[in-house]
Amino acid sequence: MNCNEVLANLAEEILGGKRGRYQLIHPNDDVNMGQSTNDVFPTAIRISALFLIEDLADALKDMEIAFSVKAEEFDEVLKSGRTHLQDAAPIRLGQEFRAYFCTLSGCRKFLEHATRSLLELGIGGSAVGTGINTPSGYAGYMIDNLSRLTGFEFKGAQDLREAMQSMRPMAEVSAALRNIALEINRIANDLRLLSSGPKTGLAEIELPAVAPGSSIMPGKVNPSMLEMMNMVCYQVIGCDLTVSGAVQAGQLELNVMMPVIAFNLCFMLEILTNGLKQATARCIQGIRPNVDRCQEYAKNSLGLAAALTPYIGYSRAAEVAKQSLARGKSLIETVVEMGLLTEEEIQKIMDPKKMTEPNL
Repeated sequence: MNCNEVLANLAEEILGGKRGRYQLIHPNDDVNMGQSTNDVFPTAIRISALFLIEDLADALKDMEIAFSVKAEEFDEVLKSGRTHLQDAAPIRLGQEFRAYFCTLSGCRKFLEHATRSLLELGIGGSAVGTGINTPSGYAGYMIDNLSRLTGFEFKGAQDLREAMQSMRPMAEVSAALRNIALEINRIANDLRLLSSGPKTGLAEIELPAVAPGSSIMPGKVNPSMLEMMNMVCYQVIGCDLTVSGAVQAGQLELNVMMPVIAFNLCFMLEILTNGLKQATARCIQGIRPNVDRCQEYAKNSLGLAAALTPYIGYSRAAEVAKQSLARGKSLIETVVEMGLLTEEEIQKIMDPKKMTEPNL
């Protein structure tokens, strides 16, 4: 109604009338002709989200590319894998980063699929989806002109009642954004673990220093961009919970919770886009590997026992792991000392490519 009144007053003045009189142009009879808040508002939410999703998709793609580039750059860096935060079979740092790339690629495809549901518009349904007080062909004209003005390929909803009653498309997009947040949050935590230290943590990678990390500890550099990304993700997850609650709260021909759905959907799209852009440019692209630390962990990891199993059996490999830990020596040294394999055999078995690409 505010919008209708503003447009009516502007038109009234342009046509020579006086503001507030509505003698030449009326907010309801003219500006709002054929429309209802009940079909305009859901349409506006869809259009707003579609514009914001374009920026998010670009930001997500840029982060994918950054991880793909790092995967190639780190492909020869052998390191210890970890499961349950304990030593596990060896893996290459590039393989870990390649997995992050594939995760984000999958998230983006899921978002693209969810986005398609926003292209179905219920405009022209008017008050309850029956099209009351709309002229013949109105819905079609609206679809055509909105498509022309925005560049999106809109189409009319199969059922105008459903398009007004159900906020399903917004729930689908919100769920896709939540999934992105869940995965980005996990990856950010992985990178924080890998960069922990530099003296008393894993320190397998080094993050770009964005700012001094401590007001009391000189030289300390915190993973601030990743922590920012964590907080953005938590906020997005919270917004999705609000959207989910509001989507199921509609009654009969209308969901009166549309304003809170619109706010949270647009808010999560904006902060996720901004967070991804900053994290990519100021963190991911500048990550460097600590090759020596990675190789040292790989050499001393008890997870190497998994590579020995096909040659000496599970029980002996387990005994080697126990003896290695007890003696404070590497697994390789322990195997040689126990006379289970020669150094030449060990070197062949411990070939990084063979350990991390079993099909080779």
